[in-house]
Amino acid sequence: MAIMRRFLRELGYSVHPWKLGRNLGPNAELRAGMMARLEEIEGRVGRRVSIVGWSLGGIYARELARRSPRLVRQVITLASPFAAGMRMDNNYVDEALAERLRTPPPVPCTALYTRHDGVVPWQTCREDVHPHTENIEIPATHIGIGVNALALYAIADRLAQPEGKWQPFKKNGVKSLLYRERG
Repeated sequence: MAIMRRFLRELGYSVHPWKLGRNLGPNAELRAGMMARLEEIEGRVGRRVSIVGWSLGGIYARELARRSPRLVRQVITLASPFAAGMRMDNNYVDEALAERLRTPPPVPCTALYTRHDGVVPWQTCREDVHPHTENIEIPATHIGIGVNALALYAIADRLAQPEGKWQPFKKNGVKSLLYRERG
């Protein structure tokens, strides 16, 4: 995420790193730490926070937004398999968990995904259709999506929207050639 943070900082955004140590999967301590970090950032900047999460980080971002929508402006996920329902403890699919995670939180959500992921099933990284969700396909891999120029542009575009005025990503003009959705 260092390259993405630097890119967004150069665009003038207030960027805040993870600061919670190595991410070894969800547990009570990590959940409490993420909540405290979100509250700290929101208190410091004095406004709702946009959260960008890559892979498992995107699942965490959605859960933070679900838990505290008053603190979260929007969520942007990159190759995050929130619809998979995979359990971290013994690697099985939990359908109830999958349904809960697939349901978007009550804030605008943008899912960047790639059909060439190579790590997680790309179909599980896409939002269901809702008035405040969207999917943007990026020609990248799971590891490369966070440094892909098209992903960085899409993230910057999403962050540039005025708060409370969220609109789906416009794929018109040249963008219609670069951001192609296949059926």
